Amino acid sequence: MQIGELAAATGLSRDTLRFYEKRGLLLSRRLANGYRDYPPEAVQWLCYLRAAQALGFTLAEIETGLPLLDDPAAAAPLLRDALLRKLDDIDARIAGLSALRADLTRELARPGFGCPALAA
Repeated sequence: MQIGELAAATGLSRDTLRFYEKRGLLLSRRLANGYRDYPPEAVQWLCYLRAAQALGFTLAEIETGLPLLDDPAAAAPLLRDALLRKLDDIDARIAGLSALRADLTRELARPGFGCPALAA
């Protein structure tokens, strides 16, 4: 499958596909004419990659921490663990943002909004 076909099948741009290939997230072989040739399973992999990104995983996390689709049955527990870790990360970020919000609310409630220049 050539890059244009893969782009059409996934809705991704050719530049995005080249970027993923450069990062090692997508593999191709070169044909005699120099064109990239992608295996049919690249479509499934790219859907997985985009779904992982939509769930908040970075490309670095996808590269190192998410299981591959070679053996879905074996990957299922690993994927579950990765999703649980991501959920913990999100909970920690929410807690941090909640604390920041509380700090800002306290500052805004103070006379002069907690700014020494406004209090004077």
